[in-house]
Amino acid sequence: MTGTGNDLPLHVGLVGYGLAGSVFHAPLIAATEGLTLDTVVTANPERQEQAKAEFPDVRIATAPEELFDRAGELDLIVIASPNKTHVPLATAALKAGLPVVVDKPVAGTAAEARELAALAEERGVLLSVFQNRRWDNDFLTLRKLLEEGELGDAWRFESRFERWRPQPKGGWRESGDPTEIGGLLYDLGSHVVDQALTLFGPATRVYAETDVRRPGAEADDDTFIAVTHASGVRSHLHVSATASQLGPRFRVLGSRAGYVKYGLDPQEAALREGLRPGPSDWGTEAESLWGRIGAGESPLTGGGRPVPTLPGDYPAYYKAVAAALTGAGPNPVTALEAAAALDVLEAARRSARDGVAVTL
Repeated sequence: MTGTGNDLPLHVGLVGYGLAGSVFHAPLIAATEGLTLDTVVTANPERQEQAKAEFPDVRIATAPEELFDRAGELDLIVIASPNKTHVPLATAALKAGLPVVVDKPVAGTAAEARELAALAEERGVLLSVFQNRRWDNDFLTLRKLLEEGELGDAWRFESRFERWRPQPKGGWRESGDPTEIGGLLYDLGSHVVDQALTLFGPATRVYAETDVRRPGAEADDDTFIAVTHASGVRSHLHVSATASQLGPRFRVLGSRAGYVKYGLDPQEAALREGLRPGPSDWGTEAESLWGRIGAGESPLTGGGRPVPTLPGDYPAYYKAVAAALTGAGPNPVTALEAAAALDVLEAARRSARDGVAVTL
């Protein structure tokens, strides 16, 4: 490996330059002190040109095997290719002795995620899962409110990741082929479940409803998951591409007060527009979008008081990865944490299929 100390850049190979690779991973890697984007793997000529235009010094490879053959020149492999490739590519990278970041979902099953975690431990290398929405502005704000006791004892957590996309876009993300690991349950569901478990701890019971609403759609596009946590908190999680009216992103009810927040973290939109982390106002939002905390009234009729939203901080994930690689900090998101979320997603799929609540 090339980066042997804190003063040397760690060389990163990125597999995939679609939405995940080009919008999220490449810009965040390039913005992280101590990391350098060395190679992008894509066989698509247009994406190769895009990568070279955006990162003129980057090398291009057409197949992941080219990275494994150069394992001694690299310090990290990032897997941002389609879901069905995550396990085989992560396995190959780990066997080559390379630390790995895998986009969510790390695998199609919790068992596969745990097998990857065991392999990483056996080889003594980092395996981390990209759960960037732990660094959303609203999530960071809610976590702070909970830690400070502003809500009292949390009782109910409502989380919505909703969109209005009445026409399917097609592609593997919306494929009905089970081997593609598509659909919203595993896409946006990976985010809302991970957030719920991070905030309120392990799940003991799962109930879910999944539907395919749009004409021509193959995979679930409107899904609800109810999670009972060992802590006693109940989480109601909604993910949808068919929400003609968007609900609050978070509605959290506690023994002392509740917190309601509308709107999505601005970082994805900024990255899609070509903006890059670095400015002091990165991840911030207008005061008009702040959530409200209070009791006994609706926030939409002026109840409660506005709570300043903390800045979102996606760059913190790769900063933590760089620290973990140099022995200066822990793995920000472990494969075992991702496996716990997959336990819930698998239970949700079974619950929706069989019409039963599933005990974990």
